[in-house]
Amino acid sequence: MKKIVLILLGTALTFSLYSQEGLTQEEQDLLNKVNAENAATAATAEAQEAYNMGITQFSSKDYKKAIGSFNKAIQGDPKFEAAYYNKGVAQIQIKQYTGAISTFTKLIGINEENAKAYAQRGLAHQKNNELKKAVTDYQQATFFDPKDEKNFYNAGGALFMLGDYDKAIKMFTKATELKSDFAAAYNDRGSCYRMKKDFQKALADYQKAGKYGAKHAFIFNNIGTVKKQLKDYQGAKDAYSKAISLDPKFYLAYNNRGAMNMEQGKANEALIDFNKAIQINKNYAPAYNNRGIIMHKKEKYKDAIADFTKAIAIDKNYADAYANRGVSKEMNRDMEGACQDWSKANELGSENGTTYQAGNCSF
Repeated sequence: MKKIVLILLGTALTFSLYSQEGLTQEEQDLLNKVNAENAATAATAEAQEAYNMGITQFSSKDYKKAIGSFNKAIQGDPKFEAAYYNKGVAQIQIKQYTGAISTFTKLIGINEENAKAYAQRGLAHQKNNELKKAVTDYQQATFFDPKDEKNFYNAGGALFMLGDYDKAIKMFTKATELKSDFAAAYNDRGSCYRMKKDFQKALADYQKAGKYGAKHAFIFNNIGTVKKQLKDYQGAKDAYSKAISLDPKFYLAYNNRGAMNMEQGKANEALIDFNKAIQINKNYAPAYNNRGIIMHKKEKYKDAIADFTKAIAIDKNYADAYANRGVSKEMNRDMEGACQDWSKANELGSENGTTYQAGNCSF
């Protein structure tokens, strides 16, 4: 008698060796259950494989391919939360903000307590210039994860952009309570106080930010700006210089230090800083406008006009540059051109433009 060798092909094939015609209802139900479980297992495995590929592509910054892989993972497992989350983050990376909002909305539908999903949807709304919706989402994130200081910080940032400085201050304060060395939160709360013209509180916060974020040039630039408002010119100069030492390409600090020197009558020092700002960033309109003022004071009116014209070419709505160019044109005996510039400055809301036009031009 021949020996029968039984080869087991796995649970999925166990019942396939038998004809289904003679199965009892109980056996048929069991068969259906096994087949469904095996199909789900296969789909889940494919979903996980696609997700892993998406993570690799995301890490390589190939965001479009990553989104495709995450979509495949979601098709295999419609409740794959991590796939939705990373797909949404990838969409933000390539500025598909509306798509990201939709993705995170679906994720929130699966898990309405997912704080990170609210936070990322808030970011997508913010990037899409939907600030009120961003605030709502950030606040939801703080509700579901009240121990994450970044949620409060993000809410404060959106409120700051909306001009609601008092509420923003509360959010930034909560962030610093959760993380006492949160330099960015101190800095941005300082900016709220600066907008409210409470310069002493602004300075205190900027200095705390400088303590915990000693390598961030923009913080010391902010310290300089507030010290200038408080008439501490040497302190302001030191702060701007500190910012420049931290980041030699920080053209804003050069421009600000130059403006402070200009106000103090140090035209040559100011000119050096404005030239440096322009050298670093040839498309920074305020530096051209400020250098134009120096040229005007040196009675180099044609050079001044050239600088103001460059500033306007960069920013066609630069009201002060129009007003200033009008003054230089007047000194260059071009009253028609001066009046045209003052008229444009007036149209753009410049008080100087309105004054110059009213006092010198008739239309």
